[in-house]
Amino acid sequence: MNIRPLAFGCLIVGTILTGSVFASMNEARDPEAATGINQKTVVTSHNYMVSAANPYAVEAGYRVLKEGGSAVDAAIAVQMVLTLVEPQSSGIGGGAFMLHWDAGKNKITSWDGRETAPAAATGDLFVGDDGKLMSWWDALAGGRSVGAPGVIAALYMAHQQQGKLPWNSLFKEAIELSEKGFIVSERLHQLIAKKTNPSLGHYAAANEYFFPGGKPLETGSLRKNPDLANTFKLIAEKGPKAFYEGAIAKDIVSAVQGAKDNPGLLTETDLKAYQAKERIPVCAPYRQYTVCGMEPPTSGGITVLQILSLLEPFKVHTLAPMSQEFVHLFTQATRLAFADRDLYIADSDFVDVPVNALLDQQYLQQRSKLIDGTKDMGSAKAGNLPGALAFSEGDTLAQPSTSHISIVDAQGNAVSMTTSIEMAFGSTLMVRGFLLNNQLTDFSFQKEKAGKPVANRVEGKKRPRSSMAPMMVFDERNKLKVVLGSPGGSRIINYVAKALIGVLDWNLNIQKAIDLPNISNRNGDTDLELGTEATSLKTALEAKGHTVKVRELNSGLHGIVITEGGLQGGADSRREGIVLGE
Repeated sequence: MNIRPLAFGCLIVGTILTGSVFASMNEARDPEAATGINQKTVVTSHNYMVSAANPYAVEAGYRVLKEGGSAVDAAIAVQMVLTLVEPQSSGIGGGAFMLHWDAGKNKITSWDGRETAPAAATGDLFVGDDGKLMSWWDALAGGRSVGAPGVIAALYMAHQQQGKLPWNSLFKEAIELSEKGFIVSERLHQLIAKKTNPSLGHYAAANEYFFPGGKPLETGSLRKNPDLANTFKLIAEKGPKAFYEGAIAKDIVSAVQGAKDNPGLLTETDLKAYQAKERIPVCAPYRQYTVCGMEPPTSGGITVLQILSLLEPFKVHTLAPMSQEFVHLFTQATRLAFADRDLYIADSDFVDVPVNALLDQQYLQQRSKLIDGTKDMGSAKAGNLPGALAFSEGDTLAQPSTSHISIVDAQGNAVSMTTSIEMAFGSTLMVRGFLLNNQLTDFSFQKEKAGKPVANRVEGKKRPRSSMAPMMVFDERNKLKVVLGSPGGSRIINYVAKALIGVLDWNLNIQKAIDLPNISNRNGDTDLELGTEATSLKTALEAKGHTVKVRELNSGLHGIVITEGGLQGGADSRREGIVLGE
């Protein structure tokens, strides 16, 4: 097998670009349910652009780019403001995955800021006092679900390599808004008022902040957060050490271990030991393009690449967008990809993930032959990969609350970063003005099944499997074409694949590709987005054997396409994000 380096820094193995060889719950409540659709139009610019989930955050990133900052600089500014104004989705108490394109070096790299389990955690973490597995909702709130946060460490590592402006200057807007206040959006008000996280308010700090005077924060009200301003000042001045050691770390541990009803295991040693990791992206060909994503512990990169490869023999570009023929084929490809995901993918530092085998073109061509255009295949089985270790599928659950940031700077460098605290409002534990994650619930609660270990079982210092899928696409000249990602729990994978197909196969502008109706199948029901033209396909799909549910599918796709004429940006019309560029 020939192995040769590519211009942009990955390795090609056969026809597959990859890095090193390493490596059901009741959904009656959608924690990020849409609060209204505000149709948006594509934004164009020539020099730089940022697309993210909240106008305050986008304006902060835009300011950084205007002052000559890098894409990484802008991402830091955006994330800090999101911590304040979109606390339900992401923040410094959570984790992130970041892809980066260095235009000068023609190199793509990535940083893993995923949370880690406490060193003392075992496969019995989510076994209750009665000896039975806890319910997901019971495990959610409090300290048990909190992993060591990774956002600050990952952003600092990225800034050390790709930052242009001083670290402390990137906290400017976040500090000012925390001190002077921001206007509460309708979306934030609704998510609090509807109790999308039923535990929000169970703990005093979050209750006082989100329910002043006993009432949910009102739309249009001014909300200050002086505790968060002080936290930002410490981190801006002293770097990540101020977060992972000293007073902030002590307060995090105190909140986690002292949480009533559901204390956790996180220690100051766990925080001090946390390390972000630079990883080699996984990439694969699709038509004339090369598509790249994150390697494990997220399943997003591999699974999106599998979906595209499984669909390639069907010449999707010849099918009408959102036609019954396309939607059926798409759901069959996602069934097969999710079957492999659920069995094989976990933290590659703990599990030998067969990445090359999962992305092997011959393997995927054979898997693609299982797709029948006339009927639904039903529950798909994972492929049999020679040499892969024997695991069982776990019971991993996830809720759709996350955020995505897409940025291109004036030098052509780019960031695709997906960031999360997991459930809306995370563990609901609030420390020094920010919420702590509940990412440990992304592990399988079962440590073994049918006598075999579950790959995504809880282990000390392990990173839970994610579905976050920040992606980049390169054309046949290895020039960056697309920067894209989305929130949405495990449906992220479906949302991102759909939007990529919209751009690459149907030549839609990025806004139209983002706003295509969402469809989803995670090797179970076929979900069609409520209130869209996709619902008209219900009868035809049921005739093919699908079990169809019409429901809200609230993506938050943010993307940028690089064209010959400049930059083209889109922000999901289902949420409140915007695009700014110049």
